[in-house]
Amino acid sequence: MERSADSPGRKDNAASATGRHRVVVVGAGFGGLETVHRLASAPVDITLIDRRNHHLFQPLLYQVATASLATSEIAWPIRHLMSRRPEVTTLLASVTGVDATARRVLLEDGDTLNYDTLVLATGVRHAYFGHDEWEPFAPGLKTLEDATTIRRRLLLAFERAERESDPQRRAALLTFVIVGAGPTGVELAGTIAELARVTLPRDFRNIDTRTARVVLIEAGPRVLAGFAEDLSAYAQRSLERIGVEVVLSRAVSECSADGVIYGGEVLKSSTILWAAGVRASPAAEWLGVPLDRAGRLIVAPDLTVPGHPEVFAIGDTVTVAAPDGQPVPGIAPAAKQQGRYVADVIKARLRGGASPAPFHYKHAGSLAQIGKRLAVIDFGRIKLRGALAWWIWGIAHIYFLIGVRNRLSVSISWLWNYLRDQRSARLITQGRSAPDYRKPT
Repeated sequence: MERSADSPGRKDNAASATGRHRVVVVGAGFGGLETVHRLASAPVDITLIDRRNHHLFQPLLYQVATASLATSEIAWPIRHLMSRRPEVTTLLASVTGVDATARRVLLEDGDTLNYDTLVLATGVRHAYFGHDEWEPFAPGLKTLEDATTIRRRLLLAFERAERESDPQRRAALLTFVIVGAGPTGVELAGTIAELARVTLPRDFRNIDTRTARVVLIEAGPRVLAGFAEDLSAYAQRSLERIGVEVVLSRAVSECSADGVIYGGEVLKSSTILWAAGVRASPAAEWLGVPLDRAGRLIVAPDLTVPGHPEVFAIGDTVTVAAPDGQPVPGIAPAAKQQGRYVADVIKARLRGGASPAPFHYKHAGSLAQIGKRLAVIDFGRIKLRGALAWWIWGIAHIYFLIGVRNRLSVSISWLWNYLRDQRSARLITQGRSAPDYRKPT
């Protein structure tokens, strides 16, 4: 790493001393890790930067939020994952910009890092459609911190309701609102309903947790809009059977500590969860290049940034068309395919050969869990629902976990929940969120 040019004590990057091609990868998500993994045999030195020290298996993050899994079962230290890769240097740092002219990555502490090739895999953040002031009242779900915050709010709502004597306040505490009915919203709603109706009733004496309301609000006309219409309809019926109230075609216009307003209707709730939208990282702003309405980089067919052939962008950071003309979805398989493609392009360039054909996304299917023994899978021509889809959903997720220990641990947790309806991670950690457990005034 080096200081900026006018900084005293300037020194060359460690990678440059080897004379090998320097690749900097920003982001250790699915796309970033896949790029690093696929470059294992290439004559390059890699620096992997992330602002957190762990890689997160985001598809199961909602299960941490709903007390089904522990944080350690879906996250792994990046340094450990790279421990057998001597050519990979891992840095815990936040990137604040890119000097594309000088080919430098700018870090928050003033340091800079030179690169020959840069891969931006910086992911997304929550989007509140111009109402960022809603975030304290309606947390989203993208990080482990988000998941533990949501878990704390969910469990504390039941604890506070247990000692609340006022019927209206108790009702608000036992009303859980999820905004957005995509896969994350559907999975959260279904799991919270089962938590209230199956797992918790025997544990409380002053309240019947089965009376809790779980309300899923969607501005569009159906849940799981990215799935086939018959699967969407099945998902809605299944949610309603397990006690979820589904509200469609009504947008939320206000979120506050008291609840939400949607379609002019006020709903009192102490727990609101946001699953309605995301926005890209500021990668496009770093480079001063075109972006779409969600802030995503508009990349070339080879996933390079226009005007900067040495800079690639992948995953949720970018928008690129699939073969059907629609944008490639922001899901883990797509990010992994893009990471694999970028590694192939880098290796082809180093060999002096022709670059691969433009990136071609192959959709492997869409999966969403609705509840215990309930899921939907859309493979295109093949569509599955119910128990069979749920088993395939579980096997697929276990397969993509990293390490035998984690696969066994998650399998045992799911089996215990399946057989005994018990969730093993019902721990309330207070941290800095003391206001969450204060009795309302």
